[in-house]
This record gives sequence, C-alpha cells and structure tokens, in this order.
Amino acid sequence: MAIITLTTDLGDKDIYQAALKGSIYKSLPTVNIVDITNSVAAFNVQQAAFILKNSFYYFPEDTVHLIGIDTVYSDHTKYLAVRYKKHYFVGADNGIFSLMFDTDPEEIVEINIMQDLKFLHFPLADIFVKAACHLAKGGKLSEIGLPVYDIENKMNLQPVIEKNLIKGVVIYIDSFQNVITNITKEFFNSVQQGRKFVLNFKRNETINHLSWHYNEVPVGEKLCLFGISDHLEIAINKGNASGLLGLNLNDKVIIEFQ
Repeated sequence: MAIITLTTDLGDKDIYQAALKGSIYKSLPTVNIVDITNSVAAFNVQQAAFILKNSFYYFPEDTVHLIGIDTVYSDHTKYLAVRYKKHYFVGADNGIFSLMFDTDPEEIVEINIMQDLKFLHFPLADIFVKAACHLAKGGKLSEIGLPVYDIENKMNLQPVIEKNLIKGVVIYIDSFQNVITNITKEFFNSVQQGRKFVLNFKRNETINHLSWHYNEVPVGEKLCLFGISDHLEIAINKGNASGLLGLNLNDKVIIEFQ
C-alpha cells in the first residue's frame, strides 16, 4: 500500500488538516496517510526540517513525504518534488530541503501542475496533493514538473571548536521537554578522542558523564546522552529539562575536554 506522510503546521483545531487528508483520499482512496506531525510551530522551517530529517528513513522506500510549511501561494515561491535516498518529498522551496539533506538529491523538479483558483490560498489541498498522489501511484517526477538544479539554501547553525571546547546551541525541545543540541555524536567523538569532558550550560549546571538511557540516573536527576536523532541531548529522568534547567531554543552549551 502506498504511503503519504504529513509534516505540517496545520494543528488539529481547524479545518485545514481535515481538508488536506480528505483531498488525498478523494484522489487516492487506497493510500495510507501517516502523520509525522501537524504541530510544527507556524512557518518554522527549521523545526520541520529537524523532525522530518530524523524520521523519514524509518519509512519504506518510495514513501511520499508531503511538507506543509510556509506553502501559501506567492509569485516568488516554487513548489518542488524531490527524490532523495529513494524517498519522495513534496514541498515549497523555502530552504527546508537544504536543511534536511546531507547530500545532493537524486532528482528535483519544479511542479508545473496548474493551480485551481478555488484553492489559491491553500495549495496544499490542490497542487501538493496532486503531486503527492501521482508519485504514490508510481508516477514519474518528469511527468509533473521540469528539472531544476538549484534550491533555496539555508544553513544549519554548526557547533564551533575552540582549543579544548565545543560551543553548541539548543536547536530543538521535544514534547518531553528534553533539550536537543546541534552537536552530533560523530562530531563529539571526533573531538573528544577518549578524553573526559564537562558539559556546561545555564545556571552553572554541569554534566560530566554520557548516559546510554534515561533511567541510568535516579528520577529527577539530569543527564546527557545521544538520543534517537544522534544529537547530544540534555534531559531529566522523568522530568522537564527545559523548564527546570532554564534551557530554551538558541541557548548556548559548552563542552570542555580535559
């Protein structure tokens, strides 16, 4: 069965999510729709990119990922369909693809499906649905658009190395209030090289040990680990790390190696 996933900022209180799903089922009744999330903060391309980048590869090859972030019609906005690591992505060319992809996509087209004026303010339920369902049926990218080779580029903020320090920032806070930084496991290991470390962050808090899982420390104690995204994460076992430790998006963290 074909799969179309949804990553949007539509929420679940208005008609928009229902309209989107209804339009998909009307076009392809046998499809399996999977919500990755519809709770991305409004227009937050970085948040959507982080979520989708770290979840899409759990799905079967040829899954179609529909991205509904900042898609309102504009004369200056291109809508793209992309093949990347044997998955398809349909979204606006607003920088999200450059934030998600570590390597060049296999194929990119600018979607040239005619816009139905009835849906001019909501192209998700028209152009995006038509493109996603076409691909879910096994259609070719070349049948819905013309090749493009340049996409809007946005850069993820990278950690910085200074002598025996890594300086990073908070890039995501999940539903459990775990705090995720931009320091990846690969980057950390390349700098650490077996040395001891101290993780420093707000309120003069420190952690000097990597945990394998949350229950490795007593309930209420802070810890750091590399979570499912392979990014360094600050957490409190069964607690609210963001609130209790005062950590918010873009706050700095520093790792000092000894």
